[in-house]
Amino acid sequence: MSIRFSSMLFAPAGRPDRVVKALAGDAGIVCADCEDSVPAESKGEARTALAALLDSHPTDRLAFRINALTTGEGIRDLAVWSGTDLTGRTVFVPKVESAQEIRICAASLPGTSLIPLIETPRGLAAAYEIAAQAQVSAVMFGGGDMSAELNVELAWEPLLYARNALLMACARAGKSAIDVPFIALDDDAGLETECARAAALGFAAKAAIHPRQIAAIEAAFAPDDARVELARAAIEAFDAAGGRAVRFRGTMLEEPVMRSHRRVIEKLQSRRQTDA
Repeated sequence: MSIRFSSMLFAPAGRPDRVVKALAGDAGIVCADCEDSVPAESKGEARTALAALLDSHPTDRLAFRINALTTGEGIRDLAVWSGTDLTGRTVFVPKVESAQEIRICAASLPGTSLIPLIETPRGLAAAYEIAAQAQVSAVMFGGGDMSAELNVELAWEPLLYARNALLMACARAGKSAIDVPFIALDDDAGLETECARAAALGFAAKAAIHPRQIAAIEAAFAPDDARVELARAAIEAFDAAGGRAVRFRGTMLEEPVMRSHRRVIEKLQSRRQTDA
């Protein structure tokens, strides 16, 4: 299962002005956050603000993140939203450590697309079972919490194993993976490097914490013209050979290689549908 966006931007649900501003930008999806960016004493106000946002913005570009189901606030979130028609909405579920949490969310929020965040070693160990749940459309790597759990820096190398393990679980389940935001807001070169690494590793999208990060993310995850031309030419050559292995531009085309070329075209078509 693939997602139809390459970038996503978090904005506090308790600041609806910021959410609306984010929706006016270029992020593929905007997540109104009721968890980390909302203080404990403001959770109720954030829910009220989110309800108004969902009512005034029917677009499926507007998603939201509830609180962890292992907390009282998470249980209250489910109690509030289970009585609301959220069909077609995307809901991010933080700190997921078991498939049972997703089954509870799915039963409480029918018709939604669920994106669990894997943020702990326990969650990573159960990542395949979590990703394999039918209502899960993608899985996000929660690198900030994971780095704290592992007592390592929130950087590429210390978290590379965790990223790879999550990607393997998602591939096994047939789901897309979303990479953690890059937190150094003034390091443009670092952002571009990490985006390129994440895309090359197999992530389908990357989250952002500031609108100025969106352009770099979109550029890194979009198939460039040369890659699209190569994919189209390879598909044409393979089809002309009747689906049999054939030499093409110094390489050998066969079915496993063609799956990669077809995914490039599928992603391009998905982006065009989203833009339309």
